[in-house]
Amino acid sequence: MWNGIRRRGERRADQKNGSSDPAIKKVVALTGAGISVESGIPDFRGPSGLWEKFDPMEYATIEAFTANPKKVWAMLREMGELVENSQPNPAHRVLARLEQMGLLSSVVTQNIDNLHQAAGSKRVIEFHGNSKKLICMNCNRSYDRQEVKLEPLPPRCTCRGVLKPNVVFFGEPIPWGAHMEAREEAGSCELMLVIGTSAVVSPACDLPVIAKRAGATIVEVNLEETQLTRCTSHWFLKGPASLILQTLLDEIVGPKPT
Repeated sequence: MWNGIRRRGERRADQKNGSSDPAIKKVVALTGAGISVESGIPDFRGPSGLWEKFDPMEYATIEAFTANPKKVWAMLREMGELVENSQPNPAHRVLARLEQMGLLSSVVTQNIDNLHQAAGSKRVIEFHGNSKKLICMNCNRSYDRQEVKLEPLPPRCTCRGVLKPNVVFFGEPIPWGAHMEAREEAGSCELMLVIGTSAVVSPACDLPVIAKRAGATIVEVNLEETQLTRCTSHWFLKGPASLILQTLLDEIVGPKPT
């Protein structure tokens, strides 16, 4: 499987660079909520996802948070408990291993759960922020979530401003630095692994398109086909991310001894 992907990348590299070296020079991973489902964090949009219980227009917009932070924090506290109790799964660890081996340039993630870092990944571009940090909406002071008590709600800064998770709500811009870095990675990679995301939320959905237009091979790993499958992906690998990524790793380094 990996060899077939590699051969396709080799043809592109040879054509573009005129090089006799057939190896892929740069691989980037784009991950979404699906990669963390096996860690016990439900997909937001799945049948048992968070948006089945909480209407995103009532809980996930910056306008909703500003209007009623106590109400939104009730949802955030429940989500935070899930994240706090989760651990990296094999898919996270495989990506970290690939980076350690020099085979993966970066992980661009839409997730806010910090599981890539917990698995050992060093270069993680957080498109939507990180729930481990809170920021004051009044003075911009930053806190580690662990040091803040969530009773009563909403939590407040020493200046009495409301604390907000350092994540991107609907209606907020993507952090400029992360956005530019992600676009640069997408535009310069030769192979993009798209894992656990339907890539329909803008502007993250632009990244596979940017990569493909620059000549990269797009390999999608998802449980079900998506719009990406039909329009952008060169390869669609159906199944759990942990199983598929471990299979790819085994084809590179060989299976673990039994």
